[in-house]
Amino acid sequence: MKKIKIVVYAISKNEEKFVNRWVDSMQEADEIYVLDTGSTDKTVQLLRERNVLVKQKKIVPWRFDVARNEALKMIAKDADICACVDLDEVFLKGWRAKLEQKYCEGKNIRYRYNYNWKLDEFGNPLVSFRNDKIHSLESYSFKYPVHEVLVTDEEEKYIETDVVLNHYPDEKKSRASYLPLLELSVKENPFDDRNLHYLGREYMFRKRYDESILLLHKHLSCPKATWKDERCASMRFMARCYINKGFYEEAIFWYQQAISEAPYLRESYVELASLYENLDYYDKAYDCIIKALQIKEKSNSYINEEFAFNDVIYDLGSIACFYTKRYRKALKYLEEAIRINPSEKRYRDNWLIMKKAAEAWHE
Repeated sequence: MKKIKIVVYAISKNEEKFVNRWVDSMQEADEIYVLDTGSTDKTVQLLRERNVLVKQKKIVPWRFDVARNEALKMIAKDADICACVDLDEVFLKGWRAKLEQKYCEGKNIRYRYNYNWKLDEFGNPLVSFRNDKIHSLESYSFKYPVHEVLVTDEEEKYIETDVVLNHYPDEKKSRASYLPLLELSVKENPFDDRNLHYLGREYMFRKRYDESILLLHKHLSCPKATWKDERCASMRFMARCYINKGFYEEAIFWYQQAISEAPYLRESYVELASLYENLDYYDKAYDCIIKALQIKEKSNSYINEEFAFNDVIYDLGSIACFYTKRYRKALKYLEEAIRINPSEKRYRDNWLIMKKAAEAWHE
């Protein structure tokens, strides 16, 4: 039986604090490749000390797709499976065996795995989705200056695996280059739905609400924008922009559109419930929470957000119940919020208020 050759490749710049943890996690690979794009710390030295195959090259002007394609060029042509893994990411042990079990000979093969994009302090996943940056070598390249994706002109085959990759980001690292690179992405591909969505979202994050609304409208009108989860997110982001502009009816409209677009996702219901409570529409907020809680599973896409499945939804539920005189249900929701987040003092203060209200209501 042929031995399957599995390699890992990455790009790096000033990642010295992650090197040893990352290499430890990648040891199950046959070869590890890193393209360093200009580190001024000990990243390159530490990688070479751990027998990583390192090449140094500055990418000017900077683009993530160009950098990753240069890293791809480093890989020996006899590689069967290639895993694109950043230095702030860690495979759970046993990942190689799980890939070997699902190995499919040929080209244009992608392997899907569980990507825990955000974890809590105890290592429990908060935001997870299925990712697919493990692939066969031939015919693949990266596209887009930022939020780059693997592409091929040929038909692909996707293989589901049990591999788990955890993300431990450096929160202090600057993402200042993202906005100009996203703007470049849209300039280069003005009708690409994905780029329009990402740039609209970035404008929202930066409080450029009018520009965000314009780009998100363009995303929704794009003929290729057919993925309901992402369309729903664009609608929610527009609603957030309208809230910040003080146009609450427009925000309600777009949340309702988001719910119609993807009624199987919790996020729209929860955000609309929050807006309704801020407007003192507690019966409507309660209805949104009930519908949200009927959805038991997170989506497997990057769209899912932690507030829809953590203590926030139960906090909103408790408030909606309290102001509609559903006191015992308010307590039930609040106790669940406290179980999930016991350090939140406001929850315990609210519990005392709601407990007294429940007891007085039944006197």
